[in-house]
Amino acid sequence: MSDVRHLVMLKHGSSGVIEARKGKAIPVEKGQSLKLINTHGKQVIDFFAFALDSNLKPLPSRDLDFLSMQHTRSGNMRTSPRSGDKLFSNHRRPMIVMVEDTSPGIHDTLVPACDAERYRQLGIQEYHASCAENLHTALKEVGCSFPTDFTPAPLNLWMNVPVQEEGALAFEEPVSQAGDYVVLKAEVDCLVVCSACPQDVTPVNGYGQKPSDCHFEIC
Repeated sequence: MSDVRHLVMLKHGSSGVIEARKGKAIPVEKGQSLKLINTHGKQVIDFFAFALDSNLKPLPSRDLDFLSMQHTRSGNMRTSPRSGDKLFSNHRRPMIVMVEDTSPGIHDTLVPACDAERYRQLGIQEYHASCAENLHTALKEVGCSFPTDFTPAPLNLWMNVPVQEEGALAFEEPVSQAGDYVVLKAEVDCLVVCSACPQDVTPVNGYGQKPSDCHFEIC
């Protein structure tokens, strides 16, 4: 990860849009909370986070702390976080706390970010935006970069992937409604990336298969 000392933390009350099919990098200071709003109700957000030290420098690559779904599942002993649960890094450090969730609480931690190969498997031969690409594009826009083959598994907010009988998975429409939101409090300074998932082949973003904007606030 390149030098990010130029990053400016957003002030309390700052807000913005996560455009449909695109990603947004959001620096969040320890103690701040990020409110993510499912404006139209059925949009999935792929949520990534990377820890920064007190000087807003990236940690050395060998010590890089990033939000880890396998460590979060282990830390909470469940497949999906609930209000009050901590979200852990790959070093088992608490990074974020889910302090509020007004939706029914259906989120996914099992499915990786969509990427170009996923859409090829779904029969899309031409270019198609993806959450993996959105992550790296959003990082580059704030002067950061990782090798493009490094894409941590995200917290898929509002993504409905029920575990069925005998362990089978299914992709179903989100059960969230317009205006539902989650509030995530940073336990460390971190750089968050949110991708409004561009999936329009399966019902990940609703049976209408039309990705939409979401909004965020620093609170």
